[in-house]
Amino acid sequence: MAIHATQQVAALPEARGTYATAHLRVVERSKGTCAACGSLAFCMPAGPREDDTWHLEELVSQRIRLRKGEVLMRSGDRFRSLYAIRTGSCKSVVTTPSGQQQIAGYHITGDILGTEAIFANTYDATVTALEDSEFCVIPFERMETLARQNGDFQHRLALLLSREIARERRVMLMLGTMRAEQRLAAFLLDLAERYRARGYSSCEFVLRMTREEIGSHLGLKLETVSRLFSRFHQEGLVLVQGRELKLLDREALRQLVDASVQ
Repeated sequence: MAIHATQQVAALPEARGTYATAHLRVVERSKGTCAACGSLAFCMPAGPREDDTWHLEELVSQRIRLRKGEVLMRSGDRFRSLYAIRTGSCKSVVTTPSGQQQIAGYHITGDILGTEAIFANTYDATVTALEDSEFCVIPFERMETLARQNGDFQHRLALLLSREIARERRVMLMLGTMRAEQRLAAFLLDLAERYRARGYSSCEFVLRMTREEIGSHLGLKLETVSRLFSRFHQEGLVLVQGRELKLLDREALRQLVDASVQ
C-alpha cells in the first residue's frame, strides 16, 4: 500500500527562514500546487516517476512573498531550509576574505537556493529579491527523512545537488579562462537558455541586475560592462534599451565564447 509523504515524514515546526519577520508574507497554499507549477521540473529534475508514494508539495512548509529589495536569507544565518523560486528573481552576494562584496549568482524562477549551506550548516550568501518574488520553503530535515525512506526521491535529490555543483563549475571555468567579452557573451547565452528551458522567450528579456551587479558577478568593472554592451549593440549582436535586451545574433555570440577554448 502506498504511503504518502505526510505519513512518512514526522511533523516539524514551520520553518520561519532567516528573513526579517516584518517582511514575511505567507501565501495561501490554495493559491497553487506544485503539480500546477511550471518550475516543478527544476525543483525536482524531470523524468518519469518510479512511484507515487511522495509529493513534493508535502515537503513545502510555506510559500512566502518578498518585495523587491527584501532579503530572503543572510550570510552566516543557520541553515534550516532550501528555497525554490516560484516566481521572480534574486541575487546572492558573498563577502570575500578582503571584505569586498561580490555577486555570486543571479537566480530566476525554478532555481534552488541554499544548497551550499548543507556542509557548513550556515548560509554563505545574502540573497535579495531583485523584483517582487515568491519562494517555496523546503525544510531540509524533511528532505533528509524522505530520502532515507524513498529511493526515487533520494535519487532525485542527488540529481538536484549534482546540477548545482555542475553550475558552479561552469561559472568557475568562465571566470578563470575567458576574456571580458567572452564572459559577457557567455552570461547572456546562459541566461537565454535558462529562460528558454522555463518556457519564456530566449531572445527578449529584462536584465534585473544592474550593469554594476553584472560586472561584479563576472569579475569585470562597471566601465568594461558598459563598453561591451555598447560594442555588442554596435556590432548588431544585441539590441539594448535600458534593461531590456534582445539577442540579434546568437550564433556570433556563441562563436565569440567558443574562441576561448580553441
